[in-house]
Amino acid sequence: MRFPMFTRRRLMLASGAALATGLMTPAQAAGVAPTLTMRGGANNYRPDAPIVDRIGGGGFWMTGTVRRAGDGAPLPDQRIQMWAHTTEGHERDPHSHGATLTDADGQFRLEMPQIVPAFGQAHAHLAYDSGAFKTVFLRPLMASPNDTSLHVDFVLEPA
Repeated sequence: MRFPMFTRRRLMLASGAALATGLMTPAQAAGVAPTLTMRGGANNYRPDAPIVDRIGGGGFWMTGTVRRAGDGAPLPDQRIQMWAHTTEGHERDPHSHGATLTDADGQFRLEMPQIVPAFGQAHAHLAYDSGAFKTVFLRPLMASPNDTSLHVDFVLEPA
């Protein structure tokens, strides 16, 4: 009588060895880890907000960087959308939404009206949603409602 080359026991042993040696773990980019979407980040999101020079009358600065996961290289010409509850409108209002592009160094900067607390928290919403990389929604909190700027960094992984 012939025995099969792969018995259930041999298969289980081989699978366990593969898991133990890391052969079954997904490939991860070395170095800089990607930014994860924050809970509540997509609230009141409006796809395709226009690229603008400024949202409303200004007075508050949203700044940040956009880099590639793994090597941390800056990503130029990436569209970052932002919106917030401000002195000029609610975060659900179309005129409270706008977008900008990163410069050659992967940096962005957009002026908007002063952010004010909504539901007890002064916060902004930012999104990367252009398609070349995985979509990321952020909802960073301000240290104080009196702050006049907020800096946010994105690390994107390919879609």
